[in-house]
Amino acid sequence: MIWIGVDAHKRIHQAVAIDERGVQGERRIANTAAAWAELFSWAQRWPERIWAVEGAWYLGRGLAQYLAGRGERVHEVSGRITAHRRGGMVRRGKNDRLDAHAVATVLREEAERLPRVFAEDEGTAAVQLWSRTQAEVTKDLTRLINRLHDLLLVCDPEYGAKLPALTTKAAIAQLRTYTAPGDTTLAREREQVIRQSAEQLALLDAQDRLLRRKLEHASQGTFRPLREVEGIGALIACGLVAEVGRPRPGFAEEQLAALAGVSPLEASSAGATRHRLNRGGNRRLNMLLHQIVLTQGRMYAPAQAYLARRRTEGLSDREARRALKRLIVRRVYRALCSCFDRSLERVAA
Repeated sequence: MIWIGVDAHKRIHQAVAIDERGVQGERRIANTAAAWAELFSWAQRWPERIWAVEGAWYLGRGLAQYLAGRGERVHEVSGRITAHRRGGMVRRGKNDRLDAHAVATVLREEAERLPRVFAEDEGTAAVQLWSRTQAEVTKDLTRLINRLHDLLLVCDPEYGAKLPALTTKAAIAQLRTYTAPGDTTLAREREQVIRQSAEQLALLDAQDRLLRRKLEHASQGTFRPLREVEGIGALIACGLVAEVGRPRPGFAEEQLAALAGVSPLEASSAGATRHRLNRGGNRRLNMLLHQIVLTQGRMYAPAQAYLARRRTEGLSDREARRALKRLIVRRVYRALCSCFDRSLERVAA
């Protein structure tokens, strides 16, 4: 068996192939489609091979998807794991070759526990693009609205009584022709900045509304089983799909909980068994599950009863919500399987 590790960068990728005896080959390529094909041809000299790409969902995404699309077994290794493994090697230092060798070594030792990279389908990839873009647009909208609020307070502390809420189309239309009180040069400068910010706000608002419509349509179609879980709307349903992807062999409910950072981590010592909060995992996925918990805690009677029962058992409010979050993972996993018409038995096998 040959384990091939790839250290991915913006312009170049470094690959190192190892077996039980040591390094069997290495290759440095440009980060281009033509070079990916060359690397794939180079690796075909070893019939039994598996790959690991550092940053397979970032700088190494193109290569990882190219290989997965051709039936290769590809895993992802995070930069943190690579750095930790490199620090334990006999030969210290840092360069692309050592990084690729560390990735290959991690793959050889931990292949079964590393995340698997599968070829993405266009539908899921589109939802991922819309969902993540909409989340970033929302952040930009919040920052811009806060900046407008600060500027308007300087111009007119009572602007709130004269303008609609800044998140409405009516407010954006008025701000595009806003006239600041006073006849000073500074008032005109502030007025110009407010109008320019309103133009930006109009563009972001239009983009946000378009993305929300696309996500609503997607969630009412393929991903409707997720919408049937209490507390899940269009944005959360598509966000879950964006962060988890399609159900796949070896990815069961337990793996989803670990990916979301919902599974507690054991921290036992000297015979004492205890667990601590897992602050790792996909933080956006964790946030989406937290939003479901908060919604169910407000309006879903079974969730309210569960939280109340766990509090009577001595758990704090936070601990009770964490326990509910773990139960919600089970429903989300089953709903995801239903979305893609995959049986639980086959996915978990």
